[in-house]
Amino acid sequence: MKPIPNDEDRLWEQHLFREEPDADFTLEVMRKLEGVSMESAEYGDPFTKKASKSHWMRRTGITAAAVVILAGGAWFAFDHTAKSTQSTVNAVNQRLPDIPVPIEVRSDYLTDDYKRLKPLDLVINPNIQIEDQGYTLKIRDVLVDRSQIIIITEQSNPEGSTIPVVYPDAGRIHVTDEKGNSVASMTVDTRLSSWKYQRFVFQLNDDIPDHVFVRGELSYLKIPDHYNIDTGKITASNTTVDWSFQFNIDMTKAKLMAVEAPMNNTYTTPEGLKLDMTKLVRTPNGTRLDMNVSLDDQLRAKVGEDWAKDMDIMYHIEIPETNEYRIFNESSPNARQAKFRLRDMSRLSENNGGPLKLSETWDPAFVTVDAKKIRFVLEGYTIPVWGEKSVEVDLEKMRKDAEIYRYVLQFEQYGDEILFSDFNFKPVWESYDKNYSLVLEGTGTFRNAFNGDRWVAVDSEGKEYPVEVVGYPDQPNNNGEYVADNLKLVIRGFYKEDGTKLTLKRTVVNREYRDVNWEVDLPSYTSLPWQK
Repeated sequence: MKPIPNDEDRLWEQHLFREEPDADFTLEVMRKLEGVSMESAEYGDPFTKKASKSHWMRRTGITAAAVVILAGGAWFAFDHTAKSTQSTVNAVNQRLPDIPVPIEVRSDYLTDDYKRLKPLDLVINPNIQIEDQGYTLKIRDVLVDRSQIIIITEQSNPEGSTIPVVYPDAGRIHVTDEKGNSVASMTVDTRLSSWKYQRFVFQLNDDIPDHVFVRGELSYLKIPDHYNIDTGKITASNTTVDWSFQFNIDMTKAKLMAVEAPMNNTYTTPEGLKLDMTKLVRTPNGTRLDMNVSLDDQLRAKVGEDWAKDMDIMYHIEIPETNEYRIFNESSPNARQAKFRLRDMSRLSENNGGPLKLSETWDPAFVTVDAKKIRFVLEGYTIPVWGEKSVEVDLEKMRKDAEIYRYVLQFEQYGDEILFSDFNFKPVWESYDKNYSLVLEGTGTFRNAFNGDRWVAVDSEGKEYPVEVVGYPDQPNNNGEYVADNLKLVIRGFYKEDGTKLTLKRTVVNREYRDVNWEVDLPSYTSLPWQK
């Protein structure tokens, strides 16, 4: 079911800039789909971004952006004679006020957020405009609720043109109380960002004062270097300006327009990963779930120091009263990302190895804010686990065998399988290598994620060579595996004169675990203040 647009802005935003395909799976349909293979097809709005596992394939070199125009729809194989006991209601059908939206808000894909918060007086305009050395910074609209503060900035150069790719030092923007103590952490907005404006999102801590202060100490601007095609020279464009600013936000109304519920739901997986839900926060602009993640000693010994960077959970949300079924953060075509995601690793460096704090905020367009019953169902998680596996590569044997039949070199680990059927020595653009490095080519079938993996090649003399993985996985097959049909392993610096034999090692695998069994009914409420 498609979203019902409220106006022209919403229509274009939904149909041209929706980051992921629509996922209107009802509980009734999902029950019918149990045990039935699904015909895989991209569906939803045209111009959608393909939701594949490409985020975990490590790409090197130049990043290419592609727009794929997809038409058609997904269809499911299930009993069409079965009738649902109630009509399907979806969060995306909830209408928003028909009010004018500033251009910078529309351009930065925040139209819906603005329409939810503006009628509640939760949009402020600090009217900041700073010019230094001809470079101008503007801050006009700030969206506020109990959970997040969204700041939209615009920069222009001395010629008066908007600078689309200037990167202020984000760490120099602070959200504090009147004494200068931090009350918020920068978080990630997973939605598309504008080429013209920049968006900074801060998630507020548990204890929020009535007044918070936003202070910017922006000075260093990173401007992409200029390449002169005629001379072949690169000119550095970085500059220093004084873009210091401060404004305060009255949080009293935002705090009133929210419902918070403490939680104490804990689950430990068979491998020793502990999830502890601590709070549910409902605001007009989304529902936020806070949780802590920690590892027992046994699992901790199997992972590296940076395990928290690549660890991720996979889950879905069920709302029986409205037949909503939303899959989040899972590597499948119908999965979504939470609108705001916080990964606070500050406590991991403490002496006691404090837990990783995760926060997931769901957009009201996908998870109804005023739902009385919301069920969280854990489906699995990924975490980088140390586990070395190696395979001996004999290029001479590959060359000779290829004259008789198509040689295949097989590599298997934790259910992942790579088949190398060819090799060559040539420069490839993915590696920035102008010399002729060794490239192993083949296909891969993966049950585990790829981000965080560490590959290395070792020659007969014991010299190590870095390995770069290049390739795109396709849609999942019926077994939920992702297949990369054009997979390359670039052995950087290994040239023809370095011999014909080497050992290929994979030392870390971002394992995907599905052996979980945990469902939680999230806290309900008696009333929502913004609906009064």
